[in-house]
Amino acid sequence: MSSPLLLNLRNLACGYGEQRIVQNLNLHLNAGDIGCLLGSSGCGKTTTLRAIAGFEPVHEGEIQLAGEVISRAGFTLAPEKRRIGMVFQDYALFPHLTVAQNIAFGIARHPRQSQVVEQMLELVKLDTLGGRYPHELSGGQQQRVALARALAPEPQLLLLDEPFSNLDVELRRRLSHEVRDILKSRGTSAILVTHDQEEAFAVSDQVGVFQAGRLEQWDTPYNLYHEPQTPFVASFIGQGYFIRGHMSSPETVVTELGELRGNRAYAMAAGSAVDVLLRPDDIVHAPNSALRARIHGKSFLGASTLYRLQLPTGSQLEAIFPSHVDHQVGAEVGIAVAAEHLVLFAAPGTAPASLSGTENGVRRHSAAR
Repeated sequence: MSSPLLLNLRNLACGYGEQRIVQNLNLHLNAGDIGCLLGSSGCGKTTTLRAIAGFEPVHEGEIQLAGEVISRAGFTLAPEKRRIGMVFQDYALFPHLTVAQNIAFGIARHPRQSQVVEQMLELVKLDTLGGRYPHELSGGQQQRVALARALAPEPQLLLLDEPFSNLDVELRRRLSHEVRDILKSRGTSAILVTHDQEEAFAVSDQVGVFQAGRLEQWDTPYNLYHEPQTPFVASFIGQGYFIRGHMSSPETVVTELGELRGNRAYAMAAGSAVDVLLRPDDIVHAPNSALRARIHGKSFLGASTLYRLQLPTGSQLEAIFPSHVDHQVGAEVGIAVAAEHLVLFAAPGTAPASLSGTENGVRRHSAAR
């Protein structure tokens, strides 16, 4: 059985003052799920988070929490009345209070305040550091204190605004997994804002990709990667190349890599120009293949190596091969396409030159980091 609906944003428009940053936003989050607003700087994700928190008014539409309207045009329920917790990018800890006192700040009237603080300290693995001050802690420890303080009042929804951006890469990766485990163990619903795809995928059940104030797709990480609904989502998530082709049948596309057959029928008519997305894992090493490519560059990844390949036409691709066979830059290798499920979109024009940033019919895209 699916969990009940907790957060519902309907036809939402919001911004700062009279300036509208976000337009026509619709998304929902079920109780117990973790959602993420993902996008580059200025795309509207933080504006949306602030509107959910009650820090910014709504121009159009409404925000519902557990069936109650908490924001609509002309009405904004005060942030302290929303039962929403917040973890800020800079932690926002009180420097003159100890760790335990910071956690207790939001539950001053709780009848079991000391017990709740002890539980929170144990939850975030800081049970021996309650008497320390924020400046005596590492960045990761400070973030745990901020999380514990936000969870102590048992909010219906937790908002996290770029919570790991001030941490180094390895600590960010480890802490993101820990935060997910903590939230899931308590059944706490949350919305995370980030520009980091790895972070978004590690923490979240649902991810919304934003572009220029609009939500392009709200979906699972798996579907965003394998079933992107727009060319922008396909370009933003993961890495790879678009290569030009044309439909020869509802299941088949003819490209310079040969005839590619998908596992479904596509809506484009025969002869239609399309852009086919090829990710590095779609290109496999095939020593005996007649299809050849020259290695233009390489990045060693440990168990595998990412190769940048150039076809005889000058088009470029990327491929991931097992690293136990080490190919040198400049060498020629045999390749094959192993893309059973084709991701393709109607081309904006019939000639490759009409595509912005194209070379020989191939358009590069990579993940924003």
